[in-house]
Amino acid sequence: MRIDIHSHVIPTRIIDQIALHPAEFAARVEGRAPARKVIHEQGYVYPLFDEFHDAQAKLESMDRKGIDISVISPAPPMFYYWADIDLALKTARLVNDGVADMVAAKPSRLRGMATVPLQHPDAAIAEMERVVRDYGFKAIEIGTSVEGVQLAEAKFRPVLRRAQELGLFVFAHPYYVGAKGGLESYYLTNLIGNPLDTTTMLAHLMYSGALDELADLKICLAHGGGFAPYQIGRLAHGHKVRAEAHKFSKTSPKDLLRRFYFDSLVFDPQALRYLIDLVGADHVCIGTDAPFDMGDEHPEETISAVPRLTGDEHHEVCCGTALRLLGEGSSGF
Repeated sequence: MRIDIHSHVIPTRIIDQIALHPAEFAARVEGRAPARKVIHEQGYVYPLFDEFHDAQAKLESMDRKGIDISVISPAPPMFYYWADIDLALKTARLVNDGVADMVAAKPSRLRGMATVPLQHPDAAIAEMERVVRDYGFKAIEIGTSVEGVQLAEAKFRPVLRRAQELGLFVFAHPYYVGAKGGLESYYLTNLIGNPLDTTTMLAHLMYSGALDELADLKICLAHGGGFAPYQIGRLAHGHKVRAEAHKFSKTSPKDLLRRFYFDSLVFDPQALRYLIDLVGADHVCIGTDAPFDMGDEHPEETISAVPRLTGDEHHEVCCGTALRLLGEGSSGF
């Protein structure tokens, strides 16, 4: 069994509304299938692949990659963290209802993950409770920051606490990274910006004491946790020797790192071996980032290429970790 916990969608419900009301959603749909694309006023453009919105196309892609189950999550441009409460909640509901439509079309092979309007915490909690009640979702996807505000800020604590109470796991994925200094060229906004944002989020959560308050919260990090696993020794050393770093939390970042879960999307078997050694195979799961071009088209080859991979480790990465995050047993498939 191979379960992918990092697979994106942009459901038909939200696509149709963007096409009808481009000014309201600050985006537009251009072209005709199969060459349609979405253009956002924030500055990013991407092809509208069938896999984004058609459940059968998603399954065909999964079959090519040897994936049995995908936990489908909204593409990050659907977060709409810049929007006022009415538009943010409207967008989240359209997206989440669309995710549920796709899951209902292929329930044996798809699981749903919701987005919530994080910038409006009360609305985010209400939407989270709705998707759990109406659809039985087991996860939410959130950005690593909210329009530049760190997830560790106290205003977001009620959202994370409610996710913990509901038994959801949180999938943290970088949001749009603008052209920060030094990242203007070579697609570095993604290649460096995305893993950097994840690393920054992680450090804030560790040093702020937020994780001490949320001892049972399960957070899964996209892209192998960014740069954090490789630099965890530096974060831990800083916590030990710098008063600023241990002011709010007395727990070493190295201990806190083992509480997180990670997808396998690091593109190098030695790096994945290091990650497994660092946090355990029971905290690593497959992530393909489908259907974006920065995804893994051959996840089984990626896993099998890891040096000295044991049978137990292979099982954990392929499905064991994901099954526990979803709260499901193998009999559910």
